[in-house]
Amino acid sequence: VAFLGPKATFTHIACMQHFGMSAELIPAKEIADVFDEVERDRVDYGVVPIENTTEGAVSHTLDMFVSSNLKISAEIMLEISLALLNKTGNLIDIKKVYSHPHAVAECREWLKDNLPNAALIDVSSTAVAAQTVMDDPDAAAIASESAAMLYNLKVVERKIEDHLNNFTRFLVIGKTLPKKTGTDKTSILFSVKDSPGILFKMLKPFAERGIN
Repeated sequence: VAFLGPKATFTHIACMQHFGMSAELIPAKEIADVFDEVERDRVDYGVVPIENTTEGAVSHTLDMFVSSNLKISAEIMLEISLALLNKTGNLIDIKKVYSHPHAVAECREWLKDNLPNAALIDVSSTAVAAQTVMDDPDAAAIASESAAMLYNLKVVERKIEDHLNNFTRFLVIGKTLPKKTGTDKTSILFSVKDSPGILFKMLKPFAERGIN
């Protein structure tokens, strides 16, 4: 199973939650790489983030589905709890903060109140942020607590997300659809040429048939 890596990203945690510890989990650097690994049959499945309750859709994943023939075989809901990690465990040492753009956005108010002068630097994942600050005493990462253990960092503060009940939805992608269960969710993605009223025209058939 390919996932957006490295180890200790929330996608990695979602992978372990869904597939268990017996699956071989292979980290990929970018969301596009996860799709590529599945399309080339190097792995059976991939796991990618699709939506966060605070920050909305992960547009890069949606973009990949436009050009890919891969299917969604399952979804994983994971409660996201973000921690601030660094080498010393002291807030006063922090001059810059690394994390994935969604994670930074989910902690915007906390950062404004507690680290108003710190530089905020985007990286490709929360785990890459943890890796980046391993040898930099002036830097901190917003990541999972499990990243602190893996990358030998200390927890400065736990649960710094601005909103409780902060969940991210992940999709399991593969080449085949699972068997119908009777309680399945269907996702429809389409692309249209822009014109006045096009959104209304696309949604009207659903409304007429009572489909939410």
